[in-house]
Amino acid sequence: MKIALIAHDKKKDAMIDLAVRYKEVLSGHELCATGTTGTLVMGETGLKIKRMKSGPLGGDQQIGSMIAEGKLDMVIFLRDPLTAQPHEPDVSALLRLCDVQNIPLATNVKSAQIMLDRIASGDL
Repeated sequence: MKIALIAHDKKKDAMIDLAVRYKEVLSGHELCATGTTGTLVMGETGLKIKRMKSGPLGGDQQIGSMIAEGKLDMVIFLRDPLTAQPHEPDVSALLRLCDVQNIPLATNVKSAQIMLDRIASGDL
């Protein structure tokens, strides 16, 4: 399975905690991430992650392109709904692409845990 990891600045620690907790599950899959998120997760877990550009510098669009081309199976995007994002149109486009392409999308830790637990059990 090909999984993208994205986290807004205030959610990066939560993404690291999630990746540490689910390292064994994630290690069996092809991972990509936006730049800073990928660097931080790799540093804490040692997981192999293909890094894109930082989200505001086009990383969200790069991952959106992968979704549109059928190159991703799941997206974990830990969003900060309480902080305005300068690249909000890119974020909205990425979320819309997940819906259009029927790609499972977790936008908070609990939904990500549910999806990763299902992968671990072989149900997803």
